[in-house]
Amino acid sequence: MQSIKANDYSIYFNQEAYEMLNSWISNYNYSKLFILVDETTNEFCLPKLLPLLEVDIPIEIIEIEAGEEMKNISTCVEIWSILADLGADRKSAILNLGGGVITDLGGFVASTFKRGIDFINIPTTLLGMVDAAIGGKNGVDLGTLKNQIGVINAPKLVVIDTDYLETLPQNQLKSGLAEMLKHGLIYDKKYWNQFKDLKELNFDDLDQLIYRSIEIKNEIVLQDPTENGIRKALNFGHTLGHAIESHFIETKKPLLHGEAIAIGMILESYISKEKKLITEVEYIEIKSTLLAIFEKQFFTQNDIDSIVNLLIHDKKNEYGKVQFALIENIGTIILNQYTDNEVIINGFADYET
Repeated sequence: MQSIKANDYSIYFNQEAYEMLNSWISNYNYSKLFILVDETTNEFCLPKLLPLLEVDIPIEIIEIEAGEEMKNISTCVEIWSILADLGADRKSAILNLGGGVITDLGGFVASTFKRGIDFINIPTTLLGMVDAAIGGKNGVDLGTLKNQIGVINAPKLVVIDTDYLETLPQNQLKSGLAEMLKHGLIYDKKYWNQFKDLKELNFDDLDQLIYRSIEIKNEIVLQDPTENGIRKALNFGHTLGHAIESHFIETKKPLLHGEAIAIGMILESYISKEKKLITEVEYIEIKSTLLAIFEKQFFTQNDIDSIVNLLIHDKKNEYGKVQFALIENIGTIILNQYTDNEVIINGFADYET
């Protein structure tokens, strides 16, 4: 697959990716290489990566526990301390080997350690490949509030190797599909239509779909790296989705990111319908397609009240007003939209019918 040029870095695929990775490390003469992993990627992904690294510099492995709850400033402090103890300097580099938590957290740690050292993203989940590792957003959660602390800073390169997906459980693959479906809804109706019947897709199809999903996100980010305009399109489903995810983080049944975003896309499609931006037929198509993939969740009134209250913390908000990126026909986005809480509450009721 042909590499994709992003802002100040490139995204490489499969075997070529490792050739470029080794070339980059060799050319930049790093003093030491740190590989950030969690328990899962340490066991299943690191054994694949290490034999492919053709480097003569010291390599240190830093492992953290798996899970969204580790994506916080306390974990950053621990990693910064480990880096200092192991002699990391400004010529060191970090390889982030993992899903969205690892690339978000690792990018933030690298961007702030000694005022910034190089980092490279090697996403191992579908969500990481099509979303988290692409675009230069790095950061951590503030308590249960998603991605409140962070920076926009590009990796030196991104390695996409779909073989890592063979280690994923089914629910993690589905979580990544949510972002891919979003890319179709906001940008490319033809791409959305390819997901209508997942039974017809095979692994080769998935490779091409991943490639197109990365292309879509990258095309949007190239136009607006710092999210002052069109990049807000990528937040479709995320205003409510992040609030839902935050609400359930500390419950007995937390939702995966993609599971929460799928619900958010249904609810925000409902808002789009109510504002007459999409038709009833389009709304039903979106709702039925997503519910065929993602198990329906049920919300108590207390859940809904808590989620609505959390909306005020969304990063897109300005002057205390909750802003939505909504769809205007499938494949087209409209930014900076507002709605009443009553419409949101009605959306929850419609979701559960």
